[in-house]
Amino acid sequence: MRVSVSHITRYRYASPIRQVVQSHRLTPSRFAGQRTLDWKVEVEGGRFSQPFTDGAGDTIRTMSLHGLVEAVDIHVTGTIETVDLAGVLKNHRERISPLVYLRTTRATRPDAALRKLAAKAVSDIPETAHLDRAHAMSAAVADGIVYAPGETHAHTTAAEALALGLGVCQDHAHALIACAVSVGIPARYVSGYLFASADGVPHEASHAWAELYVDALGWVGFDPANRCCPDERYIRLGSGIDSESAAPIRGVSFGVANEDLDVTVAVTAVQQ
Repeated sequence: MRVSVSHITRYRYASPIRQVVQSHRLTPSRFAGQRTLDWKVEVEGGRFSQPFTDGAGDTIRTMSLHGLVEAVDIHVTGTIETVDLAGVLKNHRERISPLVYLRTTRATRPDAALRKLAAKAVSDIPETAHLDRAHAMSAAVADGIVYAPGETHAHTTAAEALALGLGVCQDHAHALIACAVSVGIPARYVSGYLFASADGVPHEASHAWAELYVDALGWVGFDPANRCCPDERYIRLGSGIDSESAAPIRGVSFGVANEDLDVTVAVTAVQQ
């Protein structure tokens, strides 16, 4: 499947600031499930460093703007050819041990309720059946947190989302990571794009899911928000221990000003 992406991120400042420095994780991952046909990341007046690959196999570039900066527009456009690998991250090169992803953050720390959810989901599944346990926990998270935009925010934790019973893809990913780690399965957060939801409705925003490390298979993606594993509709950008570390754009600004952020993402199928 060929998928076209147009992703525009706009920052507006109430008064000019002196400098902006950002780290971009906006380059599609290299693995057997997707191939980049063309891809551009553009910022008017921006200075880009040479890209480098971090230990998790993600491509990172630094962008800076100097002088009096009133606005930053980041334009991402490109076309990706994808293949359905049933969620398996095949032929993805990385150097970090999966055991690193047994640690948690404030966002993914399992509380008693998350531990109980995970334990109940895998109670009848052998400890060696990692794939079955992963599927069971993903289903339990989907049941425990109903997809409901606007009920949570960027800093909502997995525990808070489960207690509320409502959330979005970020909350589902954090909750699944917390559940997996609580039963000893390494798990991480993945950011990317989704062409359409499971019912075929076009998806208008960036998307997130979780990857769990499964013996004999390696990293396998699970998307509780859509009750599936990533397939040809998904474009993978990068990963981290939570949404903050996996964010496509991270940065700092020098100067004092209120900041307005607007993000527009369009993901469409391209005729072969």
